[in-house]
Amino acid sequence: MENKNIDEDKSFINEKANILKKTAKEYFDSGEDEFRKERYNSSLILYFKSLIALVDLFILQKKGNTPSSHTERFRITKNFFPEVYDIVDRDFPFYQDSYVHFMTKELSEIIKNDTKIMAEKAKIKL
Repeated sequence: MENKNIDEDKSFINEKANILKKTAKEYFDSGEDEFRKERYNSSLILYFKSLIALVDLFILQKKGNTPSSHTERFRITKNFFPEVYDIVDRDFPFYQDSYVHFMTKELSEIIKNDTKIMAEKAKIKL
């Protein structure tokens, strides 16, 4: 009985990891499309969503679960992964501002580069 639960937990974690990887890649690719079209608000939002999927994947890889909210994500990264927290904390305001301000090419590139850094930490190729 004990082994069955462990196997079910591993299967659930693997499924969640695969979903996060696929989602991160999809958001990133869509961000690239929007960036090429010079739609920097959209590209920034999509890069940030990719970044968050990668942060959640990284947390899943390290802790075996994922956060259920931005608040929990900030708490976990701040307490356990300060280098990841610094990235998310720096980029989150740009994501929030993208709903009410025009984003620049340079800001979108910053989020894109941070997403690539997070992909390296999570050991996946975008």
